[in-house]
Amino acid sequence: MTFTQLLALVQSDGLRVCADSRKIQPGDVFVAVCGTQVDGHDYIDKVSSGGAGYIVTQRPVEGADCIVVADTAEALGVLAQASMENPSSKLTNLAVTGTNGKTTVAYMTRSIIEHTGAKCGLVGTIEYNTGKTVVPAPLTTPDSITIARTAWETVLNNASYMVIEASSHALSQKRLAGVSFTAAAFTNLTGDHLDYHKTEDDYLDAKTLLFTDLPPHGLAVLNAESDAAHTIAEIIEPATRILWYGIDRPVDINAKVHRMDAAGSEFSIIFENYSEKVTTHLPGRHNILNCLTAAGLCLGAGIGLGDIAAGLSALQTVPGRLQPVLSKAADQRGIKVFVDNWFLPRKARSNTINVSFDL
Repeated sequence: MTFTQLLALVQSDGLRVCADSRKIQPGDVFVAVCGTQVDGHDYIDKVSSGGAGYIVTQRPVEGADCIVVADTAEALGVLAQASMENPSSKLTNLAVTGTNGKTTVAYMTRSIIEHTGAKCGLVGTIEYNTGKTVVPAPLTTPDSITIARTAWETVLNNASYMVIEASSHALSQKRLAGVSFTAAAFTNLTGDHLDYHKTEDDYLDAKTLLFTDLPPHGLAVLNAESDAAHTIAEIIEPATRILWYGIDRPVDINAKVHRMDAAGSEFSIIFENYSEKVTTHLPGRHNILNCLTAAGLCLGAGIGLGDIAAGLSALQTVPGRLQPVLSKAADQRGIKVFVDNWFLPRKARSNTINVSFDL
């Protein structure tokens, strides 16, 4: 059997797809992924005795009837989507990558979409949210099977959109295979995750995969203030459409700042000679850039500038991202307290933080 034939069978019969030998069930399609810690090829005997109906590998395995493909990680994503009736194809998928700002941009994007009256699923650092069920996120971007299942549940919830935080690990490991993005955004690049990627060039290469894999109609939303974004542009031009954003710059999406303080910012968002006022409750210049990033994604999805400005203004806070701390003692002394980069155990997280201060 060829992979194409297997794909058709999975799609027609809804065969279960699995990449964990411990969870194999009779009749399953097992995909042997070469992970960073574990190689699925080492467990072919186990899944065969467990009743796997089909085995997909990256190389022939003696004594096993395998369907050999060039990249099993990519095959897993495609098969996972097919096993659930390709739910991602029924959604407008938007992605954001970059070292900083992904979570905030994802929440901003969802706020804009929900302002239009549409439903939007979210997969990111804090939660996997289908609009009906919310699961604390163990990874920023989960495995391909979890992504497919989340998309399937999002479709069942009558949502039309999905916004995904795309981590560099996930991109290099092809966890987003099988998902076609209408628009993808890049925020910035700093020297993180070099324990995994080894060099900053390798790190940027992983981020760039999100844009080189965009479909012909896809839009790349890039930060004009980032040197790394210009490197990405050199790679993807002229095949991919690019929308540039920045503050007080001659770019596609511009912001003219009117006020910026601890309470938030007021600015005009400008696109194609149209201007709308935004009042964001999220403080800092970087959050104005995040607003522009989310605006670019939503423009790529066909949402108007008026709805974008209103949706950005409606968002009150993002959990753990310059989130205001409630403290009467601090307020009485004119002190503003925020929590940022919140990485408490996920079960301990909530949308409201109450802290006592001895000031």
